[in-house]
Amino acid sequence: MTAEGAATYADRDTGAVYKTAFEMIDAYLARFSANASLEPPVQLDVTAYAQVKRGGARIGVNVLEENGVLMMLAPVATVPKDGREGFYRRILEQSFLATADAAFAIDGEKDIVYVRALRRLSGLDYEEFEDLLVTVGTVADDWVEKLKV
Repeated sequence: MTAEGAATYADRDTGAVYKTAFEMIDAYLARFSANASLEPPVQLDVTAYAQVKRGGARIGVNVLEENGVLMMLAPVATVPKDGREGFYRRILEQSFLATADAAFAIDGEKDIVYVRALRRLSGLDYEEFEDLLVTVGTVADDWVEKLKV
């Protein structure tokens, strides 16, 4: 925290200091875009959201600065109408180890299953950011076919 009480965000590797989490994640997205040769480069919109294509996955990157977290989501399936209990058990069991730093989550209103990763914004460096993007994308790609009903 700074003397004024506002969080300071810094990348350990480069030493870059950012006034806001928005600035930090936007810089990380620009770096990721350059490393992955994404054209046009991915940027956060005014709502602090961006979408990154990684393999077949579409990963939503959400800066929830008021909560102090970064959230990444990739849709992978629709909750089936029948056999929900078995389906829920399966994805809960898989979230135990098969999803690395991510986990399955369900949007109850839309009945959509996501691969989700949450990370505290303070102390986040670029390598962790990139690892989360790669993990969410890889897990989503691995499970989109396995979860089809």
